[in-house]
Amino acid sequence: QVQLVESGGGLVQAGGSLRLSCAVSGRTFNVYTMGWFRQAPGKERDIVAAISRSSGSTYYADSVKGRFTFSRDNAKNTVYLQMNNLKPEDTAVYYCAARVGSFYRTAADDYDKWGQGIQVTVSS
Repeated sequence: QVQLVESGGGLVQAGGSLRLSCAVSGRTFNVYTMGWFRQAPGKERDIVAAISRSSGSTYYADSVKGRFTFSRDNAKNTVYLQMNNLKPEDTAVYYCAARVGSFYRTAADDYDKWGQGIQVTVSS
C-alpha cells in the first residue's frame, strides 16, 4: 500500500523559509507524478506545484512562482518543496499527492494518493 508522509512544516515569520518533504513508500517511486496542494480554512484545496515523473517539467501556481521550488529525488523516493520569502497568505495545510503517469496534472481530482497534510503558518 502506497503511503505519503509529509514533514517540515511549522511556524515561520514572513520572509522566512521552510522546506517540506514528502516520502513515498509502497511502490516504485518513479512511476508517479507528484503535486503539492494547500488548503486554507474555508477554502478549496488548490494546486501549489507539480512535477513530472522525470523532473523534466514543473508547474507553479502564479502565487508562488519565483518563491517556491519543487524537486524530487527518485533515489530517495522523496519530493521537496522549498518555500522562500513566505507570506502570511501562504498559511495553509499543505498536502503531498501522487498519481501514476508521466506528465503532471494540476487538478486535485487527478490525484488518487494523498498524504495526511502538514500545517504551515506564516506570521506577519
